[in-house]
Amino acid sequence: MATLLITHSACLNHLTPAGHPERPDRLRAIDRALEHERFQDLVRVEAPAAALETIALCHPMSYVTAVRDATPKEGIVGLDADTSMSPGSFEAALRAAGGAVHAVDEVMAGRAKNAFVAIRPPGHHTETARPMGFCLFNNAAIATRHAQKKHGIERAAVVDFDVHHGNGSQDIFWADKTVMYGSTHQMPLYPGTGAKDERGEHGTVVNAPLRPGDGGDKFRAAFENVILPRLKDFRPDLIVISAGFDAHMRDPLANLNLLEADFDWATRKLMEIADTSASGRVVSVLEGGYDLQGLANSAAAHVAALMQG
Repeated sequence: MATLLITHSACLNHLTPAGHPERPDRLRAIDRALEHERFQDLVRVEAPAAALETIALCHPMSYVTAVRDATPKEGIVGLDADTSMSPGSFEAALRAAGGAVHAVDEVMAGRAKNAFVAIRPPGHHTETARPMGFCLFNNAAIATRHAQKKHGIERAAVVDFDVHHGNGSQDIFWADKTVMYGSTHQMPLYPGTGAKDERGEHGTVVNAPLRPGDGGDKFRAAFENVILPRLKDFRPDLIVISAGFDAHMRDPLANLNLLEADFDWATRKLMEIADTSASGRVVSVLEGGYDLQGLANSAAAHVAALMQG
């Protein structure tokens, strides 16, 4: 079985204000990196649009339709200080969520070994009914809920190594004992959540904050000592990765110093646990990463690791 790459050109039509870090060039940079001959065995498919009912697995339908209705006919409208929509944003958001859901379907059916979903807008800051942090719908959370509802997954894990804490994912899964949410992230940093003592109602929220300036050694220690042991004990039937690459040392929005090798390592560690409890099932969904070279190189290392598993 091969690794699946899911993306869609509609995700380029989500436009942001001039100078905004979350821009279409992010996907173009990843696409160029994955054109290299070492990625020729990737199975490449277009992301379908998610049904509104599928998005409503995580967000109230009133919120979903409010985002749809906020889509401008022209120009760019702001939803909050840093989250905006253009005429192409709603379709991009549907494709982003739909790509994550399709990845789950293909991996659960055994038609793909694992998958990387290269989409935007990202998702992990979207709370149950609040867009924020460049995010409209929580793609990783929707994929996880879909795996439970359609495929009968009993225990799922969302592991988030974006440099910003996934407050939205934590919010959505806070009271759910069937989903573990584990996160490494810089703290203090936007959005201000993710302290070690934030554990959820059933102890299934696992935060391992890192300090500004920390590098790969501290990141790997957080994984080895905090995230991975809890993940092994939880024995998930599926691992969904919120794959943000903004902890890279080149990234302009944060102050961690990870390198491509650290993302490769983390990917392999998560795949090892997936092999023991989840028949190798891993779905990775793009989140942040705002230096184009750091993003492209890190995503390439991540996908190469998925392919070798």
